[in-house]
Amino acid sequence: MRVTVESLQYESGYLGGISEKTPLPVADSGANGAPSPMEYLTNILSSKAYDVAIESPLQFAPKLSQRLGVNLWLKREDLQPVFSFKLRGAYNMMSKLLKEQLDQGVICSSAGNHAQGVALAAQKLGCDAVIVMPVTTPEIKWRSVQRLGATVVLKGDSYDEAQLYAKQRAESDGRTFIPPFDHPDIIMGQGTVGMEIVRQIKGPLMPYLYLLEVVD
Repeated sequence: MRVTVESLQYESGYLGGISEKTPLPVADSGANGAPSPMEYLTNILSSKAYDVAIESPLQFAPKLSQRLGVNLWLKREDLQPVFSFKLRGAYNMMSKLLKEQLDQGVICSSAGNHAQGVALAAQKLGCDAVIVMPVTTPEIKWRSVQRLGATVVLKGDSYDEAQLYAKQRAESDGRTFIPPFDHPDIIMGQGTVGMEIVRQIKGPLMPYLYLLEVVD
């Protein structure tokens, strides 16, 4: 199955890329049961990330471009509700959970941006969320997560310790663990950034484009 460039483009100001009336093609799974490239593509095009995220602008940086001798573009993910692209993946995964799973609640481990993404997604979906953060996390960060309605648990001196506790708590409490990056639904949600870039960039894509967010 082939996908043309024209099928990924549409009038400026509209989101999505695939109609609800357009049937999604059935693709074979890749190796080891992982989604195939076509499954990733179709799921990116039909992602529900835009329930909470915006199509962020692609902004040319003239001074930096002149200084570096390249055409430098910035993807303004710092304009998202939680100032980061992490919201896209978290919501995309959580929106696919069964009602029974949402009723049981979710849990994640994070030092900042993923935590806020999960917390806002849970708020939107009416789901209880527990966010495990290292004890070294600055107060301003965990307070921001609390303001979004999530329960913050400070555990461990490092991210690895916080993640271990979160996974153990997920198993004991029956909560769904929302990973920060290594899950197909998370990847598909983050992939909407790439879909937007393909539409927004004028000319060939060059390796001089940066994703701008408020870093952890």
